[in-house]
Amino acid sequence: MMDFIFEPWPWYVGGPLIALTLFLYFYSGKNFGISTNFETICTISGAGKVSEYFRKDWKERDFALLFVVGLVIGGFISSNFLIPDAAVELNPKTVQELQEIGFSNVAESYFPAEIFSAESAFSLKGFIILVLSGFCVGFGTRYAGGCTSGHAITGLSSLQLPSLLAVIGFFIGGIIAAWFIIPNLL
Repeated sequence: MMDFIFEPWPWYVGGPLIALTLFLYFYSGKNFGISTNFETICTISGAGKVSEYFRKDWKERDFALLFVVGLVIGGFISSNFLIPDAAVELNPKTVQELQEIGFSNVAESYFPAEIFSAESAFSLKGFIILVLSGFCVGFGTRYAGGCTSGHAITGLSSLQLPSLLAVIGFFIGGIIAAWFIIPNLL
């Protein structure tokens, strides 16, 4: 049974589970997405004292906070207990290219030390990258009217043109980051 959990789930299992989740959200009159939880956390933290935008009744979105808690717990469990082998199978050319741009332990772990280590996060360069990345994610989420999961899953499944445009923008931004920005930061 544990082998089933360790392996990637096929599309015909994951897809219907996502569809079922969306159906339950739509049926209950709720929207799926993560970005509204940032607003809710800011509201709970008292940001309404500073900005009119955050003067909302956070209890209307308390169901979504449970989803975020589940994401954090699930991420912790999967990264600490459900990775059977830390080695990652990568194409040798990919390994070579990643080593050329500064990754030292390529294919030895899912989480490269150059990005995910405490030393990296608490260095001046790492701190600046985290702050700028957080600002870009927050600004982009607010500007696009939602996050990647909200637009790509909920928005596209309900055939919203703004979500299609946002998802296209997310992919273009990801390609620019992967090909031009990240290689120059490392």
